[in-house]
Amino acid sequence: MKRFFKGKPFKRLDRYIIAKFLGHYFFAIALIISIAVVFDYNEHIDKFVANNAPWKAIIFDYYLNFIPYFSNLFSPLFVFIAVIFFTSKLAENSEIIAMFSTGTSLHRLMRPYMFSALLIAILTYGLGAYVIPKGNITRLEFENTYKKKKKVENARNIQMEVEPNVIAYIERFESSNNTAYRFSLDSFEGNSMKSHFTARTLVYMGDEENPHRWKAKNWQNRIITDSLEIITSGLQLDTIVSVEPYDLLITKNQQETLTSPELKRYIDKQRRRGIANIKEFEIEYHKRIATSFAAFILTLIGVALSAKKVKGGMGLNLGIGISLSFGYIVFQTISSTFAVNGNTPPMVAVWIPNITFLIIGVYLYWKAPK
Repeated sequence: MKRFFKGKPFKRLDRYIIAKFLGHYFFAIALIISIAVVFDYNEHIDKFVANNAPWKAIIFDYYLNFIPYFSNLFSPLFVFIAVIFFTSKLAENSEIIAMFSTGTSLHRLMRPYMFSALLIAILTYGLGAYVIPKGNITRLEFENTYKKKKKVENARNIQMEVEPNVIAYIERFESSNNTAYRFSLDSFEGNSMKSHFTARTLVYMGDEENPHRWKAKNWQNRIITDSLEIITSGLQLDTIVSVEPYDLLITKNQQETLTSPELKRYIDKQRRRGIANIKEFEIEYHKRIATSFAAFILTLIGVALSAKKVKGGMGLNLGIGISLSFGYIVFQTISSTFAVNGNTPPMVAVWIPNITFLIIGVYLYWKAPK
């Protein structure tokens, strides 16, 4: 990437291309997302009315968070459209030929494009990793309340390692009252059980200062030694269990509500506990990085495709570009599905589309007029 940014400060031509690239990028976002909002509203207006969704919630809780979420989700499409639309116009007006005739090479021409892609990549990652997840909490809460009218509120047969050599089992957990039913906590030393704690119910009492506070009801504790077994019991007991309600209940799209640092901590914690169903969280973590890098790859393909004046003109280039960008998004979705349902490592699945399209981009760039 360094080779694209070597040399003197940006010239007037560079600033012109950067301004046009970013201008077309944000115009594409505004145009397509406006259409998407209209279609989404027409599709869900009956549900909004039937569920008495207030206008304030529709605008500020839903659409104000819908717009940045989908803008970032389809950022690769907008990059492709911007590059191909603007570069095709340059080629159609013979401006690129004029640039080449003054000694400007395709490699030199890529410099402002790659700088623009860098700005888009930083923006895409910053929004996806830190800003949008906070808005997704509000958006998904709105969807569960006024659109889908359904929410995962319980989980069954949960088993996890809450601390080293300490295994918890919960027959059922209800999020409506933050209560675990038929709870047991087993402590081991090597292959030997050292204690066995059970409670008919375990009610979450935690707060920000004490996030692991629980109240056990109808409890019994067995401490096992080599020579004897000590049993204690009672009706209620304030206790500490190194687990929180959100660890027990994985809701649909929960990974989209966590910032990247929160995702990393969550994945590491669940791995230590032996939780297997965290692939969607790993995919989300790596996808945010991969999608940012896609800006460079799709810019390379877009310029290589549209730098040459062709018989079909801008329409042909735009058609090819939109097809390729949708192909990238579909490829990314399919590879992520294989990671969730198969044995493909999440990081590999997420980066396969980037690697594939990078190979295509390098080939097209090599074949493009210099």
